[in-house]
This record gives sequence, C-alpha cells and structure tokens, in this order.
Amino acid sequence: MVTVGLLVTLKARPGKEEELAGFLVSALPLAQGEPETTAWFAIKIDDSTFGIADFFPDVAGRQAHLDGPIAAALLQRAEELLAAPPDIKPVDVLAAKLPT
Repeated sequence: MVTVGLLVTLKARPGKEEELAGFLVSALPLAQGEPETTAWFAIKIDDSTFGIADFFPDVAGRQAHLDGPIAAALLQRAEELLAAPPDIKPVDVLAAKLPT
C-alpha cells in the first residue's frame, strides 16, 4: 500500500536532453534497491522536460528516498544537466492500483 509520493519535474539544459534521459534510465537500479520505494517512474514530458513520480508506504519511506542515492546523484549533476532547480512536490495518495 502507498500513502505518499513525490512528483518531480526536471527541465534539461539545452543540448543535455539525452544525457538527462540517460541519467534517469541509469537511476532505475538505485530505485530498485530502495525497499520503501513501492513504485518509481522516470518519464519524458516533452523534448526538454522530464519527470519522476515515485510512491512510498509512508512519510519515513519518502524521506529515506529523498536522503538516498538518486537524490544525491541528481543534486551532484544538477548544474550540469538542469536548466532550473528540480521542482519537487510531495503528494498524498488518495487511491492506487498496483500489481499484486
């Protein structure tokens, strides 16, 4: 069961779109290694805008993710890859359908 999540929007620096997409793809194993990350999606919104949507059983799981390796790696490369700081919105889950 998930109760909280994060919606993160990332705007790539001009010319860094493919590199940002590659970074997001490379983060999947890190997300898979986080026991409290129930669902994690890296998405492309348009040619230069990307996103991450991830969901957790509780606030502690969400905070563990924010303190984890994906966030650290993104912050380390933010100036290089991003045109603006990440837009990170914590969300509450009202209803969910997940695989069993």
